[in-house]
Amino acid sequence: MVGSGTFSFVIWLAGAVFFSVSFFLAGKGRWYKIPRLIRGVILSVIVIGIVVFIACEGMIVSHMNDKGEDGLDYIIVLGAQMRESGPSIIFKYRLDAACEYLEKNPETKCIVSGAKAPNESISEGEGGRDYLISLGIPKDRVLAETEAVDTVENIRFSMDMINRDRPGENLKIGIVTNNFHVFRGVRLAMAESENEIYGIAAYTRPWYLPNNMVREFFGVIRDFKIMFLH
Repeated sequence: MVGSGTFSFVIWLAGAVFFSVSFFLAGKGRWYKIPRLIRGVILSVIVIGIVVFIACEGMIVSHMNDKGEDGLDYIIVLGAQMRESGPSIIFKYRLDAACEYLEKNPETKCIVSGAKAPNESISEGEGGRDYLISLGIPKDRVLAETEAVDTVENIRFSMDMINRDRPGENLKIGIVTNNFHVFRGVRLAMAESENEIYGIAAYTRPWYLPNNMVREFFGVIRDFKIMFLH
């Protein structure tokens, strides 16, 4: 239903397994047949997991309304799936937010980042660039980054392009992505660059949020070292 182009639905299958096992153990006193020490370890892991999950979701929510500011030097649009018919709905929301910003800020340049996945006919960078041009954004204001395969590389490779274009300058850069993804994008950009970083949150349909916010939790855990300990 989400149609995100990823296998993130596996998260829910794993959840179903966890609750099925819990239901089984709850019956006929099976849980209390497990040694007390093991039960304590299991409960501790569950409690720690819940606390970490709530903390991460709080950080994610804290950036869901970021609007950036006017006059940014660059904005970076983080890639998402390209379909035969054009950008996926998630990607389209990001590009539409970028288009709105570029129309209001005619001096800002844009980099659309993303490689070509096996299930895509064109790279996300090129497809996103072409979409923005079709909406009336001048060609010389939109660049395509076509090598990045994840959010870390989206940020890193786009920053490399900016540094080659304007080396040594103190710039203002916006990260454009869906609201549930802004926190991680901004933190990764801050770790990769000494420039001023701003989030620009694009819309997401409410029924897409449960899947994507749970998936984003795992993204934050995976990239935690880069985001906070870099």
